[in-house]
Amino acid sequence: MMLEPSDLAEGLEDLPSLPAVVMELLGAIEQEDLDISVLAKKVALDQALTAKTLRLANSSSFGLQVKVTTIQQAMTFLGFQTTRNLITAAAMTGCFPTGRCPGFSDKAFWRHSVATAACARVLARRVRFNQDYAFTAGLLHDIGRLVLVTRYPEHYQAVLARRSLDDGELLALERAVIGIDHVAAGVALAEHWNFSDTMRQAIEWHHAPEQAGAGFLATIVHVANAVAHALDLAGEPDELAPAVSSVAWTALGLSEEAWLHVFHETELQFEEMAAILMA
Repeated sequence: MMLEPSDLAEGLEDLPSLPAVVMELLGAIEQEDLDISVLAKKVALDQALTAKTLRLANSSSFGLQVKVTTIQQAMTFLGFQTTRNLITAAAMTGCFPTGRCPGFSDKAFWRHSVATAACARVLARRVRFNQDYAFTAGLLHDIGRLVLVTRYPEHYQAVLARRSLDDGELLALERAVIGIDHVAAGVALAEHWNFSDTMRQAIEWHHAPEQAGAGFLATIVHVANAVAHALDLAGEPDELAPAVSSVAWTALGLSEEAWLHVFHETELQFEEMAAILMA
């Protein structure tokens, strides 16, 4: 059975839905006139989500001098953008069913996603890019894999059976076995969940950041993905670092010394974030 893109649209209806307030937050990325107190109250109604978000906000990655105990305080001290990203991260990491596809490690998937998010945020700070966009795009760059695993587990098992390949080849294998790859699935989900265009483009081009119109966020995520693989933070036994686009690597313009700092900061932030998000 080969899937068409139209089959994918139907498959998305059967996916778990994000909490309504998270959908609202994601749709509001570019809105300036939000009533933040109303959103904070809505988030606070979900206790598990609130607890996870506040643990993240108080982690050393965000360097707050005060301990925040409410979503409203987090928004005051960290800003709306950052808090929204933490809420999204807390919601995403808990909303997909696990253990559906033998051979697919949900844990390794999220470890890799959190590592990419941490690295993307570190890189963004270095190159003066919006750290919040980078963190969220890093976290969601491979979300299409979860779509395929959740909706078509037996097909994805066949893909994984032939998987001692790198990311680039994984895409080709997914297309050969399922008919669509995780990038197409990720873009479809981004549209279904009303992600901003910025976020959708980063998901769409993170394997091909040198394409015209891919956008700088795709460059950051592409390199962060490769670094996360190279540092082997997911803990997958046969992990291979994907080839890095020399265009993307050069575009970041970091010195060798700066890269060593990036690796170190990524590892530090990753451990703490992963512990919280995957609790």
